[in-house]
Amino acid sequence: MRIDVLGAVRALRDDGTAVELGGPRHREVLARLVAAEGRLVTTDTLVDDLWTDPPARAVGALRTFVAALRRALEPARPPRDPPRLIVTEGPGYVLRLAREDVDVHRFQDALARARHTPGAVTALGAALAAWRGPAYADVPDSAWARRERTRLEELRLDGVELRARLLLDAGQGAALVAELGAHVAEHPWREPAWGLLARALYAAGRQADALATLRRARTMLAGQLGLDPGAELRRLETDILTGAPPQPGAPAPWSGPGVRLGPRTTVELARTLALAGGDALVHARRDRLTAIQAAERTGDRFLTARIIGAYDVPALWSRADDPGQSRAVVEAAERTLAALGPGAPADLAARLLATVAVESRSAGLSAAGRRRARQAALRAEELARGLADPALLAFALNGVFLHSFTGCGRAPARDVIGAEILELTTRHGPAHFAVLGHLVRLQSASALGDLPAAAAHAEAAERLAATTEAPLVPVLTTWFRARVTAARSTEPGGPSAAAAAAGYRAAEDALRDAGMPGLHRGLFPLALLGLRLLHDRPAPTDPHLDWGPYLPWARPLVLLAQDRTGEARTALAAVPEPPADHMQEALWCLTARAAVSLDARPVAARAAAALREAAAEEAGAGCGMLTLGPVARYLEQARVCAGQEAGAGE
Repeated sequence: MRIDVLGAVRALRDDGTAVELGGPRHREVLARLVAAEGRLVTTDTLVDDLWTDPPARAVGALRTFVAALRRALEPARPPRDPPRLIVTEGPGYVLRLAREDVDVHRFQDALARARHTPGAVTALGAALAAWRGPAYADVPDSAWARRERTRLEELRLDGVELRARLLLDAGQGAALVAELGAHVAEHPWREPAWGLLARALYAAGRQADALATLRRARTMLAGQLGLDPGAELRRLETDILTGAPPQPGAPAPWSGPGVRLGPRTTVELARTLALAGGDALVHARRDRLTAIQAAERTGDRFLTARIIGAYDVPALWSRADDPGQSRAVVEAAERTLAALGPGAPADLAARLLATVAVESRSAGLSAAGRRRARQAALRAEELARGLADPALLAFALNGVFLHSFTGCGRAPARDVIGAEILELTTRHGPAHFAVLGHLVRLQSASALGDLPAAAAHAEAAERLAATTEAPLVPVLTTWFRARVTAARSTEPGGPSAAAAAAGYRAAEDALRDAGMPGLHRGLFPLALLGLRLLHDRPAPTDPHLDWGPYLPWARPLVLLAQDRTGEARTALAAVPEPPADHMQEALWCLTARAAVSLDARPVAARAAAALREAAAEEAGAGCGMLTLGPVARYLEQARVCAGQEAGAGE
């Protein structure tokens, strides 16, 4: 028995005659079992994959399809003998068929062998020739089938290019000109294909045509995407110009789960630069948007989706550095999602949704915007889990983390997210998300006052940063150590408040040029205010302090420190509800402190209600960079001011 899915789904007997499989649902059940590659597919999964809105008797219908397939595939099996091909196992079914008897498995195995053994190129050519059309061509357009078609088409294109490279490396590629010319015409954004075509032309003695091909590639990349050719194309052009034998091509990248999507574009350079911080981070944001806009101009929605989703740079802070640029990226991602429609490949949809979530920082959003971004984050997580792609799941969880500030006292929930990111990246990479996992857990431990655990995560993040060229990490951990000094300045025999202030100032100097204005603005004054509150001192009144986005909550306390009580009362009445971000506990505690000082009972009651769930945390410490001291202290004072019973609601 042989089953083919690279084209219409069919089953062939050993003598080559076709098996009558039945209707579309029968074929889809068989195809879905093939896609599982010998793994169990549960009944629930099959029902969900076959029907968008499963009928009441879906399980019974599924069993009917399976029974009919068993009869068709094993017509001579006695009724009481167990099936050998479609086997019931636990809560579902498994297809038991040798990999060499399924065309898609033969193709994937041939591709894997050719990647490691150049002599396997003949078998790869045969496997490519076995494609009769799009994978699962006659299967209904369900989500799992779209996902598999997209994945397998990417593998097929990789296989075409790998075979050409191996033949060229072996000196046998001159006959590939026509084949590669058609390949480039159909897939002009695959930069390696241009290089292969140029090599084939050169091998055929057509030096001028080879150089013209490279010029066309340069013009297309520059004109359509605003990009320069990669190093390999530039080196090939030099070799052809000088008459040197072209160097063997680099091995083709694996297009499996966890690998960045799409062609080589400047967005990947931007992604690398973003991890460096400073001016590089600023330029990375600009170049990323340029690449997205250029991709949109091509009209290729799949290319645009890949370029948008390739910038999976970890994000730790809930306030955007460049809100206008972030809005533009979100709008481009949403336009691309709409263009792809409900049939979008799951991996592209997950990356676009994760991008929407990560770029929609909670501090700058309306309530409706926060709901929409959180829904995008949760949907991206759901898709990534379904794809079993660890790197994509880590990216999606970054979005979930940034939208986990749904109320005060959520540090334990964020710690769970950080722990999963760490667990994923420890086993599968990438290392820059492992850094994120440690920093998320640092923040959570800091919020809960577990400074030894937070310090351990700071040290682990610094070790990883040293190997991944992420100089922003020491900037953040410098702030964490200043926060520790501030907390210990209240202990007998601890460092002085002046030493803590000096630590904050040193951290401020390190952050100033890091290219993160969303984090930088207002952080130093807020840290100094927290230090003064730890020591029961009035707010700092230096007019040169830039309070940034925190001014509305700091202003009543600054005015009180200047003995301007009436103005402080007016300022307190105008204080808005804090945004749902890292600083919400801190800002509610500032509101509570001002309300207590001014005997503003309704405001104190509001602050007490908001802070109730955060009683076990330290105010502001959830950012990992400063502290105002225990939330419980502010909460109790607010309750007393509001006339509530001590400990009420706990």
